[in-house]
Amino acid sequence: MAEQWSTPDAIATARGLLEQALPGWRRPAAYGLGHLVDGDAVFPVVNVGEHFLPAVVLATVCGHSAGTAVYELDAAGLDEAIMMLSPAEACSDYDHPNLAAWRDIRTDLAHNDGQAIAVFVGDLEDPTVDDRDERFRAAVKSAGQDG
Repeated sequence: MAEQWSTPDAIATARGLLEQALPGWRRPAAYGLGHLVDGDAVFPVVNVGEHFLPAVVLATVCGHSAGTAVYELDAAGLDEAIMMLSPAEACSDYDHPNLAAWRDIRTDLAHNDGQAIAVFVGDLEDPTVDDRDERFRAAVKSAGQDG
């Protein structure tokens, strides 16, 4: 049977192990996974100062450890991230919005042959690195999560 993290403590333990395994890891101030819709980067879930298990999963797949950066993920990379995060779904204490959004993005990629976009913001005061980061920061602001 596949591994399952059925309690908040199990999720915290898994997060801690993943964080320890990623050299130089620093939790981002904000992060999210998006995709292109009609040429614009769209981020269905933005995370500011929370949901650090999906953050470290995404960072592991992208090879990110700290700071502000943007990464492109193909379908295989997104599949890996979904697989790594899926054991958390066993914990009914949480809604798992990131996992749901990642699966929706994966479905979109299957139909539109695109790429997912991962954005990590080390500090909300960091300058933006490109237009996708700008769109992510706008999504953070429109969600009222810009500090």
